[in-house]
Amino acid sequence: MGNSRSCSGQTSYSQFLPEEQAEMDGLFDELSAAEKIRSNTLTPFFSLTTLKSHLGEALPPEMVTRLYDGMCRVVPTGKAQRPSGVVSREQFTLSMSHLLKGNSEEKSFLILKMISATEGSVKAREVQKFAEDLVGSVAHVLCHRQELKGWTQDQAPGLAPRVQSLAVQLVSELKLQDGEKLLGPQRLDCDCDRAGLEDWVFRVPHVATFLSVILHRGFLLQQVPLELATLVPQRQVDPDRDFASILDVLSVIFINSQLPREQQHRWRLLFASELHGHSFAQLCGRITQRGPCVVLLEDHDGHVFGGFASCSWEVKPQFQGDNRCFLFSLSPCMAVHTHTGYNDHYMYLNHGQQTIPNGLGMGGQHHYFGLWIDVDFGKGHSKAKPTCTTYNSPQLSAKENFQFEKMEVWAVGDAPEVQLAKNNKSILDADPEAQALLEISGRSRHSEAFREAPDEE
Repeated sequence: MGNSRSCSGQTSYSQFLPEEQAEMDGLFDELSAAEKIRSNTLTPFFSLTTLKSHLGEALPPEMVTRLYDGMCRVVPTGKAQRPSGVVSREQFTLSMSHLLKGNSEEKSFLILKMISATEGSVKAREVQKFAEDLVGSVAHVLCHRQELKGWTQDQAPGLAPRVQSLAVQLVSELKLQDGEKLLGPQRLDCDCDRAGLEDWVFRVPHVATFLSVILHRGFLLQQVPLELATLVPQRQVDPDRDFASILDVLSVIFINSQLPREQQHRWRLLFASELHGHSFAQLCGRITQRGPCVVLLEDHDGHVFGGFASCSWEVKPQFQGDNRCFLFSLSPCMAVHTHTGYNDHYMYLNHGQQTIPNGLGMGGQHHYFGLWIDVDFGKGHSKAKPTCTTYNSPQLSAKENFQFEKMEVWAVGDAPEVQLAKNNKSILDADPEAQALLEISGRSRHSEAFREAPDEE
């Protein structure tokens, strides 16, 4: 893993294009000029104080210190030892090149420098603390630069629960020196070496992406490309009916990364119990024929979970969907559970039947779903002993049979070209005679409650 030019991790090779390198040189000149004014010295270096002053409140102080420490600990090949406590042009350029443009070997080299001053292995808990600082810095800088795209930042006091949950999820993929993954707090005192970090960066794309985000948006780089559209989707809700979503920006980033790329740029609210009421008929009317969507619940015990429906929901007595569907958990932990291949019971939506269940389900089987919303809205179950057959997911709710107040459904990507909402007609609308005969006979139109609600987009 890696290439020959960076086998030592300390080559002075820069991967920046000419225009990108010019931006880096200009940024260093700005920092070193500020250092000259601050310390009355002519040497072309900058200190931690100057870096903190330059970045201001764009990044948390602990992440600025990590970046600075990583740069200080890099010794470019063939360069004389620099004064301690300052960063030279070569150190700055090499560090930025590795973090923004480097491969997994180069990135892991800098991450190791950002974690510890010692050579060799580090403790797993040190990597977890780095992951917490990294995740928190992403939420912080996106909020500071006003690039949340309509989503909120977790405002909980102390270490935000979603920051910690996402950090734990990232680090759960870390392989320790014995080759086993870090699964559970009991292994936080185990060692992780450079090879383990390199493997982690290679297999967990969020690590490199988050590093790029904090550097790009922290320093406000213009020449180095960064694609934020697929990281944070645009939140689309009727501005006259906005509400406090269960989701924050980190939750959305986590779920969005699991979606097909073509559906990652926009989330459109279809249903929220807070806005549209506790009505299964309303739910059906608002989510059918609307394309792929994310279903989200918060139970009475604070567990947050849901599923991704890869196809439009349809009210029918058969299972639907395909193997792109998955179940997920956001609280108390973050996890995604994909299909096992055991069966094709991906999605289920039914109403008005006498002999089979009426409600919305994902995975498992009748009366034993991985996720189930009953037609008696506000009730559901998550049955998994030990796991759901379709998705290999554990019990997602705090209790097997749960109650909930909050439910949301978000369509992802662009709206389908042909939506039932555009026609918004039943067969009776197209046949006035049949409609008149039905009304004369005194029979009601049962399908009326299941009409698509008008778009609020």
